[in-house]
Amino acid sequence: MHILLTGGTGLIGRALCAHWAEQGHRLTVWSREPSKVARLCGADVRGIARLEELAEEPLDAVINLAGAPIADRPWSSKRKALLWSSRIGLTEQLLTWLQRRQQRPAVLLSGSAVGWYGNGGERELSEDTPQVTDDFAAQLCGAWEETAQRAEELGIRVVLVRTGLVLSPDGGMLKRLLLPFKLGLGGRIGDGRQWMPWIHIADQIGLIDFLLQQGDARGPYNACAPLPMRNAEFSKALGQALSRPTLFPAPAFVLRTALGEMSELLLGGQRAVPTRLLEAGFSFRFTHLDVALVDLLAHQ
Repeated sequence: MHILLTGGTGLIGRALCAHWAEQGHRLTVWSREPSKVARLCGADVRGIARLEELAEEPLDAVINLAGAPIADRPWSSKRKALLWSSRIGLTEQLLTWLQRRQQRPAVLLSGSAVGWYGNGGERELSEDTPQVTDDFAAQLCGAWEETAQRAEELGIRVVLVRTGLVLSPDGGMLKRLLLPFKLGLGGRIGDGRQWMPWIHIADQIGLIDFLLQQGDARGPYNACAPLPMRNAEFSKALGQALSRPTLFPAPAFVLRTALGEMSELLLGGQRAVPTRLLEAGFSFRFTHLDVALVDLLAHQ
């Protein structure tokens, strides 16, 4: 297949490129810095700065993962605008370009996050659960999904991947946590009761590939392991995997003071379950956090 990716130089995008290049697919990454694509994504992956560079080359699928990191810095008005434009604005550009094309891909697989539900508290969240709260992250994911969904009007199958916390030794949350936890400075966040819908990077790549191949897959899918963990349990499991104590909690009031509105990403949570993926027949390689951590830390 010829697959176009946005966000192809990010954590998930790079892993997808490696996986699909090995399968022999032709890959193009739309990037602000196309000269870096081959180095980051693989020698045979093409980088383009403008969608028009593809002209009317046949295209089988679009994977839309682009978006500025949501947890890198506090949500000032300027930061919120960037988070919005890098997701909704970019997806709108993509749709405008697809609308002009005579030949269109069969499927658009577009990123989202379990943050779509808002802070779910103790409620178990499957794909047919309505939004629980209407915070900024929920609004952002909601608008992102609604924009991508408009590709259905162009005859394109749309799959929405509501990703949890992706665990990888190459980046993301786990890499950020490793240093403080290795130093014995790790601990729960707030009271530690908030749910963390985690997923091993290998399963994230596997389920995206699976959904791409399923001709009847459309709509939202929760991309998280079947057994979510509370933050305190997650912290304890990571400490045990590293043979370190976890005695230094991060108090909620400190996080709220330092991070403002963004602190709710850490203090809230989602007890999300991958109901639709399991019903479709997807098999997770890593369902238990302790086994996943052993595998991931073996690559350190």
